[in-house]
Amino acid sequence: MGLIGVRSTRVRAPLAAAVVCLLALVSGCGPRPERVTDLGPTGGTRVEGGTVTMALPPAATPNWIFPIGAPGYLAGYNSALQNLLYPPLYTPEEKGGELTMDSPRNLALPPRYSDRGTTVTLTLKRGYTWSDGRPVTAGDVAFWFELIKANKEEWGGYARGLLPDNVRRFETLDDRTVRLRLDRAYNPVWFTANQLQSITPLPRHAWNPDGEDPRTAFARLLRHAKQLSRFATDPLWRTVDGPWRIERWSTSGRVSLVPNPRYTGPDKPHLDRVVFRPFTTADSEFNVLRSGDIDYGYIPPAVMAASKTFTELGYRIDPWEGWAITYIVLNFHHPTAGPLLRQTYLRQALQHLIDQRAIAEVVWHGTAAPTRGPVPGSLLDRPPYPYDPGRAKRLLAAHGWRAGDGGTLRCARPGGGPGRCGAGVEEGRELRLELLSQSGSTETSNTMQEIKSSFDRAGVRLDIRQQPLNTVLGTTVPCRPAEPACRAWQLGFFGTAGSWYFPPDPSGEQLFATGAPSNMGNWSEPRTDELIRATAYSTDPAAMRAYARHVADRLPVLWTPNPAYQVSVIRNDLRGVEQNPTLSLAPQDWYYVTKGGGA
Repeated sequence: MGLIGVRSTRVRAPLAAAVVCLLALVSGCGPRPERVTDLGPTGGTRVEGGTVTMALPPAATPNWIFPIGAPGYLAGYNSALQNLLYPPLYTPEEKGGELTMDSPRNLALPPRYSDRGTTVTLTLKRGYTWSDGRPVTAGDVAFWFELIKANKEEWGGYARGLLPDNVRRFETLDDRTVRLRLDRAYNPVWFTANQLQSITPLPRHAWNPDGEDPRTAFARLLRHAKQLSRFATDPLWRTVDGPWRIERWSTSGRVSLVPNPRYTGPDKPHLDRVVFRPFTTADSEFNVLRSGDIDYGYIPPAVMAASKTFTELGYRIDPWEGWAITYIVLNFHHPTAGPLLRQTYLRQALQHLIDQRAIAEVVWHGTAAPTRGPVPGSLLDRPPYPYDPGRAKRLLAAHGWRAGDGGTLRCARPGGGPGRCGAGVEEGRELRLELLSQSGSTETSNTMQEIKSSFDRAGVRLDIRQQPLNTVLGTTVPCRPAEPACRAWQLGFFGTAGSWYFPPDPSGEQLFATGAPSNMGNWSEPRTDELIRATAYSTDPAAMRAYARHVADRLPVLWTPNPAYQVSVIRNDLRGVEQNPTLSLAPQDWYYVTKGGGA
């Protein structure tokens, strides 16, 4: 039997008990659940009203409401909920299988580029108002810009040299129009998708009535944003311009939204309420879904074979594919693991030990696909470091690693230079690493155990520690070498539902540029920075290909299988659901149908 066959047997073994338990729940140990609706996925008559309960991802609890994201609070579900209250000027939308920024939900007309791409003019659409009746104005757009310009180091969307640094002058022309004078010409597609998408009008009249300077106002708003227990009662968050407003927001992560009665946009809600319900694990969500208490949930990949049972109960199955990549982040600034992780040969060896294809097919039951590099899709035709344990072992041996007691490798030739372990790696150093991984998912746990087993067989010791997603995100943050935060983690994983979701243009300024806000591992390389800048400046597709190839080769992270965001299970009588690849939500489009007529 080949290595894949042996490995597949080993991967399947820890899954067996979990699968049996879940299948038993589907098939029914006890009374069979009743159908949630007699309707199929088509037909019926639209009705207004009703409540939809949507399940949040495992161990995910929304904990940030301020539309200016902060490091450690950048989870996709946070921004998805924020955008329902405070929509940005431009929203990505899927049309004809392609992502576009031309959405009817946009608060502004299409941007106008002039002066050879160095000037951008933005005009708000007419008629948008805040929930207190005041109009949404260019001054509210300017307020957002003033806050991020004065507090850019505290903004989770800041990347050095980009917004707001690349705006030489911000001009308010009238109540509906602003103009950005840029520091150079940019690729308009990139600038619209990756810069303008961040701009979000904020209610200056309600949030800064006394005219505080931007630093003082930001500090005050930040204090409010960190009071999770008061999100539903704080008057600050009652002034919204989106289709929804907060009804309840618990510290446990349960969020209830109701329609904003003064919303003036084109997509007014049909429902009375939408509830986002948290779960500690996918299994606990599965149990509640089976009982009929979830209208829009998900099933673990392990029970995909039993999905017919849910269709018989009145649900439809719809995998939610994301525009994303998935990876294990490496902390290059960790005081002891950093010298190891900075060795290119070591990263290559570790990547050769990750069997992405087998993990995707066996652990994720075909609902994941190998990540080939920093750009989603098929831009790269093959992974640069395919699964090859023999190659990994030869690389380690060629650089001075020898098996010690118990089989774990130790450095026998310390220091830099050819054939040595690397600068900063001392003699006798054990090749041992610690991974902080998110909890709540059987598939993620089994993925990490498979990687651990593969590492162990090559003499690399991997210790795994699991924590809830918010804890992992709050721990794996960029840090300077001397900071205590740099000692808190070595490797991190937060990719149960994908590690990073891109705007339509999947460039790397947020992820791998020096000093970028989501460059969790502190990767810094001049060539990477140069290629990222090229994707922002050039309209030539070759710029993106060059960036993708280089970063895939350099391994600033370890690439792992990219799963679907979730395998969605949706009531047949709930319609209007579009699963956006960028993870934005539009529950204002959802509605129920009853028997009779067509919908």
